[in-house]
Amino acid sequence: MRDNRCHPLCDPGPTTADGFILVAALWIIAALATLAVIFSNYLANTAVSLSTNDDAIQSEALVSASLELTAYQTSVPKPNGPQQTGAPTRADPNVSQPQTRDGPPPPTRGDFRFRLARADVAATFISEAARIDLNSASPQLLANFFVALGTQPQQAEQYAERIAGWSKKPAETPSAAAGQNNEEALYRAAGRTYSPRGAPFAHIDELSLVLDLPPGLIERAKPFLTIYSGKPQIDVLDAAPEVLAAIPGLTPGLLSALAEARRTAADPQVVAQMLSALPLQEAVTTEGGNTYRVQVRIHYDNGRQDGAEVVILTGLADKPYRVLSWRDGLDALSGSSLQLLPRQR
Repeated sequence: MRDNRCHPLCDPGPTTADGFILVAALWIIAALATLAVIFSNYLANTAVSLSTNDDAIQSEALVSASLELTAYQTSVPKPNGPQQTGAPTRADPNVSQPQTRDGPPPPTRGDFRFRLARADVAATFISEAARIDLNSASPQLLANFFVALGTQPQQAEQYAERIAGWSKKPAETPSAAAGQNNEEALYRAAGRTYSPRGAPFAHIDELSLVLDLPPGLIERAKPFLTIYSGKPQIDVLDAAPEVLAAIPGLTPGLLSALAEARRTAADPQVVAQMLSALPLQEAVTTEGGNTYRVQVRIHYDNGRQDGAEVVILTGLADKPYRVLSWRDGLDALSGSSLQLLPRQR
C-alpha cells in the first residue's frame, strides 16, 4: 500500500499562514509609501514656509536699514554745551516734542535709494507735522478740513464737535459734567453700546467709532490725519493742498501763492513771512518736528516687491529712533498722502 504522507524534504506548498504574512507585508509597504508621500509634502511645505519667513525677515531688515538712514539724515549736529534732548516729556510717548539744539533745524522731508541684499530700496520720509493731528488740532481747523473734502460747513462743524467730544477728558466740575453727560447721551440715544473714549485718539481707525462720521468721509480724511505729530500747527512747507485749505484765512489766491513760494523759495522764512498776515497763526508752522512717516519700497532681483510705511520718533537720547507705527506690505503704501511736492530747499 502506498504511503501518501509527505517526506520531510518535500515541498508542502503554500499554507494559510504564508498568505497572512504576504498580506501584512503588502500593507506595510503601502503604509511606508503613504508615509513617504506625507513626509515629502511636509518637506515641501516646510521649504515654502522657510522661504516665506526668509523673505519677511529680509524685508524687515531692509526696512530697518531705511529707518536708520532716515534717522541719520534727519539728525542735526549736537552742540558742545549742555542741551535738552531725550524722549518726549509729555505723558504720551508717541508724541514728538521740540528739542533745544544749536544749528540749522533738521530737514522736514527727503528721499534716498540704496542697494543691498540683491534688492533695490527706495525710501521717502516726511514730517508728520504735514498732517493734521487729531489730538492737537482745533475744532475750527478740523471743520475747515472737512469742508475742503467737500462737506457742507454746518455738517463739518458737527463732525468736528463729535471728534472733540470723543477725546474730551472726563468732567471734573458740575457744569462740565453736564456737557460730558450730554455727549454720552448722544451715543446712548444712537444705540451705541459704548461711550466716548474721554482720552486722546489711540489710532486713526478709531474715527470709525465716533458718532455720525460718515465712513466715506473717514476714508478720504485718513491719509491727511495723524496722532503722532503732537502739534496743533501744520507744517505749511510740506502739507498737502487738502491740508493747507483747512488753514483759517487761506484764500484760493493765497493758496496759489503759497504753492508757488514752496516750489521756488530756498528759504523757509520767505513762506513764513508770507503767512504772517493770516489769522490764527498758531495753526501754521515752518518747522517739522521729531516724527517722520517713512515709506519704503523694495524691488528684489527675482521680481518680487515689498514695502512698508513706518512712523518713527527721532531726537532720543538712548537710541536713534523709536517706532510708533509699522505697516507691512505694498498695501500700506496705497492711498497715502506721502508725496514730495517739487520744492527747492
